[in-house]
Amino acid sequence: MKYRLTALLSVMTALTSTSVLAFQQDENRYAVPASATAQDFIAVFKELNGEHPGVRKGHARGVCAAGIFTPTDEAQKRFASPLFDNVSLPVTIRFSMGGGNPEADERKGPRGIGIQFDLANNQKHTLAGLTSPLFSGSTPNHFLGLLQWNVKLMRGEATREDLEKYFQANPSMLRSIEWNKGRTPSAEYTSTDYYGIHAFWANTHDQQREKFRWQLVPDGGHEYLTEHDIESLPSSFLVERLEKRLEEEGQISFAWEWTIGQENDPTNDPSILWPNDREKVNVGRVTITQVGGDACTPINFDPNRVAPGIQPSDDPVLPIRSAAYAISFGKRLSNQ
Repeated sequence: MKYRLTALLSVMTALTSTSVLAFQQDENRYAVPASATAQDFIAVFKELNGEHPGVRKGHARGVCAAGIFTPTDEAQKRFASPLFDNVSLPVTIRFSMGGGNPEADERKGPRGIGIQFDLANNQKHTLAGLTSPLFSGSTPNHFLGLLQWNVKLMRGEATREDLEKYFQANPSMLRSIEWNKGRTPSAEYTSTDYYGIHAFWANTHDQQREKFRWQLVPDGGHEYLTEHDIESLPSSFLVERLEKRLEEEGQISFAWEWTIGQENDPTNDPSILWPNDREKVNVGRVTITQVGGDACTPINFDPNRVAPGIQPSDDPVLPIRSAAYAISFGKRLSNQ
């Protein structure tokens, strides 16, 4: 009897140890990468999109535009930055598709925007935004892991179930997935909101600082593709629609809104939305007057390049973006 009990305990211990080991292996398999560098992102973009010398490594497909920025009286009275000192500023705008494929299908995927504000004394302020308000995870490591799993999927080394397990193991990624569920891409570049995702700080005239997140809201309203549109449209139509709208209306504009954060609203996690009841300030209007041309070619739309009076937050994604953009910029200008 004693022998049988000992044997049974040995079997149970072995089974428990095997289960624990399997759990640990599963947990490690779906953990975020231990590190994430700008070079890691450049390498994984190459894996996903192939070689495209002289093309941006992210947001490869796009179109340039130009216009002006006009600040509101409230912004001029409240915020101490040369962004708001003048009646208007020239801006260079680039609309784009997400990803590094210069032939990306415009019926699918998010849209992006980059804006450079040209201030006096060669000062610049740069925006980089997406059509989703949330980043895919709390850190750049989360996003790198997602891209690496997509590479494995592309190679047949993983399944959709693996990707789902990765999301479940890293819950901060689920917020973006949930927000985007059921949404279709915009029908035009200028018929959707764009979000800065990250938090920034702005100096005020009373020697204080206020945290904010920004959003561009189209004055012409919102319009999104229907399922019929997605099935029937050609893979390229956004530039044609932008040119047609500008020809018909003469100009297209967005309100630039800042959501002002309160003390407990996090600045270091771009996967979390601030509460809906936060104060919103319309700081100005971006008006598009021209489309086309090569003015965007020499511009690196780095969101960390900000005007005096504005500061990036402690968001861990921001420095990685800056470094990756710089590498991409150098490769693009040297035709790599």
